[in-house]
Amino acid sequence: MKITSIDIFDFAKCLNYEDCAPICIRINTDSGICGFGEVGLAYGNAHNAGIGMVKDFAQLIIGMDPLNSEAIREKLFRTTFWGMGGGTVINAGMSAIDIALWDIKGKYYKAPVYQLLGGKTNEKLRAYASQIQFDWDLEDRNMVTPEQYAEAAKKAMAQGYTAVKVDPVGVAASGNWQRTRQEADWRLRGQMPKKVLDTVRARLQAIRDLSDDLDIIIELHAFTDTSTAIQLANYVDDLNIMYYEEPVHPLNPVSMREIRDKINIPVASGERIYTRLGYRPFFENRSLSVIQPDVCLCGGISETKKICDMADTYDVKVQVHVCGGPISQAAALHVETVIPNFLIHEQHSYGIKEGLRKTCVYDYLPDDHGELTAPELPGIGQEITEETMAKTHVCTIR
Repeated sequence: MKITSIDIFDFAKCLNYEDCAPICIRINTDSGICGFGEVGLAYGNAHNAGIGMVKDFAQLIIGMDPLNSEAIREKLFRTTFWGMGGGTVINAGMSAIDIALWDIKGKYYKAPVYQLLGGKTNEKLRAYASQIQFDWDLEDRNMVTPEQYAEAAKKAMAQGYTAVKVDPVGVAASGNWQRTRQEADWRLRGQMPKKVLDTVRARLQAIRDLSDDLDIIIELHAFTDTSTAIQLANYVDDLNIMYYEEPVHPLNPVSMREIRDKINIPVASGERIYTRLGYRPFFENRSLSVIQPDVCLCGGISETKKICDMADTYDVKVQVHVCGGPISQAAALHVETVIPNFLIHEQHSYGIKEGLRKTCVYDYLPDDHGELTAPELPGIGQEITEETMAKTHVCTIR
């Protein structure tokens, strides 16, 4: 079997979500089997770079046997010069290719990917509702008041979720999201003003007051620095927070360790950490209790499984990061059902939007107990619909 062509699908044309436009690929073979993958750059500002990265790498693997996924990874890693340098865009391109190769492998052997990875350790995968500062509904809106945060959490709880994740600092009192417009009186670095601390605590308290049994995950998107992350964690220490995500620059293991040493909440990070090499210093300095590798960013299914196995050596739990399209969701579920150190699955607010869900054939969402199971179809069990492919910008490398 040989790779004959690679199609790159840009979803930006067929979706109206300002911050979510997945890039997906299909690797085609001379046997008629094809595999789907996703570039983990559906959000942020590297969309076009992701498309270009796959174009460059695709040219190098035409004619290779898609079942030799390790050999293909080695070629992209060692012979492209930049592969060994890594980084977000490089690894996102490699991830999409690796996922598509696993999809082909599963279809060739007529087995779901999780069986090829070792079989199920976790039958049911508990999920949390992610990013409720944007509400938990079919349309996003910035939550401002404590009452609004509580209402968003109530919506998730009504659907069966027993855990939620919230960024309580990202939306200023004015309602502006700090990624797009930073405000001087909503200071998140250096020293957090008392009024900001009080507002943030009130938002979290409103969620906690709904139930002592609800798990709350704090997400900070690295808006804070070392000092403000410590300041905030200690200010809300009594609210029984499950873990504390990306409190500081995601590639700084020294600062992450300082935070871990000075707070009581477990620290998590990983969506902006890539490959085993990137995770190594965080394991060795014991700064992270939970890692969050993104299958579509950290190197694909192959590398994610290796990272998770490495984490298990250090008693570190795993919550695979999911913030993209349905292919990202499916790939994550296959890894999570296999690994013994699985903690919880991320059901992102993007993933419940009807338009995004309709881009692919199958709809994997948590049940009314807030749990999922891995797809049982051969491969990753997810494909782009013909209707979506007809609407997208398509680039084919032959």
